[in-house]
Amino acid sequence: MRGHKPACGPSGAARPWADAALAAAGALVALLTLLPQGEGTAWGAPLAELRWYAAGLSSEATMLQLTGNLVLLAPLAVLAVLRWPSLAPPLRLGGAALAVAVGIELLQWALPLGRVVSPVDAVLNTLGALLAGWAAALLAAPARATTS
Repeated sequence: MRGHKPACGPSGAARPWADAALAAAGALVALLTLLPQGEGTAWGAPLAELRWYAAGLSSEATMLQLTGNLVLLAPLAVLAVLRWPSLAPPLRLGGAALAVAVGIELLQWALPLGRVVSPVDAVLNTLGALLAGWAAALLAAPARATTS
């Protein structure tokens, strides 16, 4: 088909792979964030959490929590940008990532999972997704230019 550009990569065959990878990454995010960890729900007060992060940067537990929040949505963002290049602009990707992150926190609040509901987690998830998606878009741009 003349002038037709595939949605993902140099061949249309990449589309099923990207769809399967996105589904797997989404399932992993759901497992990591929506499995019960106790009973009830706790509220993570943003200022208290920010103080906890600032005071604990030398703590392995704090760094694990910080890194985990930054990395949580990164694979989804990378795969989404590769699958749908039009999602790459920061406002689009940021909006999508924020919607997913807030959705996770709302589900953790609404379901009796024993999780801490945290606006700071949502912001960190979004920031990590933005950085990863931006990097993926930059790396994919030369490949797209050569296949056009």
